[in-house]
Amino acid sequence: MSDVIVATPEGEEIGAMLYKEYDFEVGDFENTFLITCLRSEWKKIEDRSRIYIPGTEYGGVYRETDSKTKIGTIGAGGFTWRGMLQNKIIEPPAGQDYATDSGELNAIIGARVRAAEPGLFVGSSDTTGVTVSYQYGRYVPLYEGLKAMLKSVGYKMKITYDQENCVVVVEAVPIVDYSSEIEFSSDMNADYDMVRDLKGVNHLICLGSGELRNREVVHLYVDENGNVSQQQTFFGTDEIAKVYDYAGASRADLIQSGTEQLKQYANKTSFRIELESNKEVDIGDIVGGRDYITGIKMTSPIVTKIVRWRDGFEETDYKLSDEVNIEDLEETAGLMSVERGETI
Repeated sequence: MSDVIVATPEGEEIGAMLYKEYDFEVGDFENTFLITCLRSEWKKIEDRSRIYIPGTEYGGVYRETDSKTKIGTIGAGGFTWRGMLQNKIIEPPAGQDYATDSGELNAIIGARVRAAEPGLFVGSSDTTGVTVSYQYGRYVPLYEGLKAMLKSVGYKMKITYDQENCVVVVEAVPIVDYSSEIEFSSDMNADYDMVRDLKGVNHLICLGSGELRNREVVHLYVDENGNVSQQQTFFGTDEIAKVYDYAGASRADLIQSGTEQLKQYANKTSFRIELESNKEVDIGDIVGGRDYITGIKMTSPIVTKIVRWRDGFEETDYKLSDEVNIEDLEETAGLMSVERGETI
């Protein structure tokens, strides 16, 4: 059972919480946490206090109270450390179109996070030996911007709460590709669902402004790699067509909106796997799976981890990205669950 520590807004440690359950989600989506206590064991917590599990990135700032008298619980929640970075924006400097950074990875990270959360977030004093010259998107969240910058050179973001110095350390570490080291397959102790759906639309006839013979018509096609263009690649029985009616749209708007629609209609593959493993993977790392009977295999990066404590067991869910490498298939989403028994 992990200790959950409460500290003042300034970082002075108060002590451990007596909790019933906890739930930390870190990564690309929610980035929130909730610690649930029995009402009889609840101790008042000052707003903006720090709550964290030592030696991990699971923590954040207390901003939410969830009181349920019917079941006799009180919850303390807020944004995780990643969530706090998600709530800051990288803005272009005055008079410039884009924000840019040049230099060593940890130096860039340190400067950005210290400016966003002074006194709480710091960068690592270690050097990666990797330099970059990077242009951020316009008004991109700080977390998304730093993640994209690191990914461009094969790195990911590691976050740890430094209990001794009362700061959140953000540093760059290499992405690990576990798909070549460990492949979760039907030969292992793993249960999975893989759905390969090739019934998707590959030819979208887009109808825009105008009437009858004068109506704007654009033909969009998707190829075997999921790329959309106006060049047809599937013919005969392989062609699957659909009409998209966007009355009043100009040609440019029709192409943009039609492209988004076609990506939704195109072939899909879903991947979900549940297994028991001692391998701890981090956000940004790459995992792989294979079904030897069907021949389907895929690799995808981890984008979210959800860590829960329920009834004496800790469970970690790993959500996979839609950005995948998969044989003859386009889009994949997945979920991998790992359960461990309570440790003393």
